[in-house]
Amino acid sequence: MRIATSLFEGLCRVNSAGKPEPGMAERWDISEDKKTYTFHLRAGTTWTNGTPVIAEDFVRSWHRALLPETGSDYANLMFIIRGARAFSEETDKDFTHVGVKALDDRTLQVELENPTPYFIDLCSFVTLAPVPVDTIRTHDTAWIKPQNIVTNGAYLLEDWRLDDHIRLKKNPQYWDAANVKLSTVEVKPVQDANTALSYFHTGQCDLMMDKGMVPPSLTQRLKQEPWFHTGPFLGTWFIRINVTRPPFNDARVRQAFALALDKKRIVEKITQLGEPIASGIVPPGTGANYQPPAGLDLNVQRARELLAQAGFPGGKGFPRVEYLYIPLPIERSIAIELQSMWQQALGVTVNLTKQEQKVWLKSMRELDYHLCRSSWVGDYNDPSTFMDLFTSTNGQNRTGFKSPTYDAHIAAASAEADIPRRNNIFQQAEMLLISTEAAVIPVYHYVGVQFYHQERLSGVQANLIDDHPFRCMSWK
Repeated sequence: MRIATSLFEGLCRVNSAGKPEPGMAERWDISEDKKTYTFHLRAGTTWTNGTPVIAEDFVRSWHRALLPETGSDYANLMFIIRGARAFSEETDKDFTHVGVKALDDRTLQVELENPTPYFIDLCSFVTLAPVPVDTIRTHDTAWIKPQNIVTNGAYLLEDWRLDDHIRLKKNPQYWDAANVKLSTVEVKPVQDANTALSYFHTGQCDLMMDKGMVPPSLTQRLKQEPWFHTGPFLGTWFIRINVTRPPFNDARVRQAFALALDKKRIVEKITQLGEPIASGIVPPGTGANYQPPAGLDLNVQRARELLAQAGFPGGKGFPRVEYLYIPLPIERSIAIELQSMWQQALGVTVNLTKQEQKVWLKSMRELDYHLCRSSWVGDYNDPSTFMDLFTSTNGQNRTGFKSPTYDAHIAAASAEADIPRRNNIFQQAEMLLISTEAAVIPVYHYVGVQFYHQERLSGVQANLIDDHPFRCMSWK
């Protein structure tokens, strides 16, 4: 996403504080009922092949994102647009019924199903950015290669060596090129924390933006360094449970595993960055001061009772299950701690399975797991960015959890304009997700971590959505 938002710009863009601001659109008008937005595009904006960026580019790109054959995991974000859900789910195959229309080359009109307080935030999200549809038709999946790609953002894709680096180069045709200070940005995909730290110390990289790159054994020492920066942001570390695979197809088993987990021990013993313990999946204060309900907290006695009721007293007869995690030191440390907790509290054996990130994502998508480490960072500052994940048709669900009641709550919340009532509906849905059905186990809320020398590099600012645009950075 960091790469994509550097290459493609939507109607809005995110600033260094993580807030939306005008991008391809220089301004917009909102109807009195707050359901119709009219965007006025900037004059003179072009794609890197020299053709103008026009309103029809957004219409064609949003059409592509909503097409089922495109397979966009984030298509559901656009369901707030009138008719978008019906088109994407193929109950209405006529795209002209979707509420997006180019009134002329520089005017785009969008009609929403309901007033949506976070719509402008969404307009800076990468799924709603335009893509070069003609280029995609010409080159098919090879359209993203440097020699083929056509972009409209602050940077060009100069070079891409798989698993080695991605090099971005300043786009001289970008409408705000005068304020883009870094001429080249090279991004290195490094999974090993010690290797990443070595790159930073030896000057091979100038900026690290992932708490997974903090070796647990060095956390306390690194926190004292002047180049170590943290700040709260909209993210939650949690455990997904495959509710379709025995023995976790029994809600009592899922509840038992949640009640046997000592979250405080994990943040104090392992992560050590001052992360708040998560009672719910949504961080407190999200959006208009949303407060999550109290979920399943540590209660070993109740956990054992539930496991016995499910037919496994003291863990007897409980099958071996597996917990998936990704190859980062902190994730291995958490996995070992979880394994120990469940063994001590419930008498069950949980095998630990490490998978490379691509394999891990595939396992989640295909529900080929029992328990799985997971995390989510909000795409915009509203409870729906977390709550929408677990609706029955969301591509990011990846738990097998399907509840008509939950779906109805989310639909009701999306149609509710009154903020307190909307928050209350979300709370009911969240209680169903984390407690009654226990499809996920929230563990802690993230703090953002960035490594950089602030006396040299400016424009990096901790913010709730952990977005740090390269175009905002500069050397002092």
